[in-house]
Amino acid sequence: MEGEQLQTAPYNPRFPQQNQTKHCWANYVDYYGCVRHYNGDNSKCQTFFNSMNSLCPAAWLSEWDEQKAATLFPSDRV
Repeated sequence: MEGEQLQTAPYNPRFPQQNQTKHCWANYVDYYGCVRHYNGDNSKCQTFFNSMNSLCPAAWLSEWDEQKAATLFPSDRV
């Protein structure tokens, strides 16, 4: 992590409230949907990745990754 610049997710008018749960969810789904769209090339999906990691608690990401692996994740976009 040394030398890595951290930034928070930019303002998104779709999520004007302080509670960023939906913003977190949308970035998670958008990131994995983007990776799927580009056949695993995540270089074009960094904006979603950075926002997802900035907004989402690690426990949520871990749980969603487990659900995705078990094909139980409640979105067909990932």
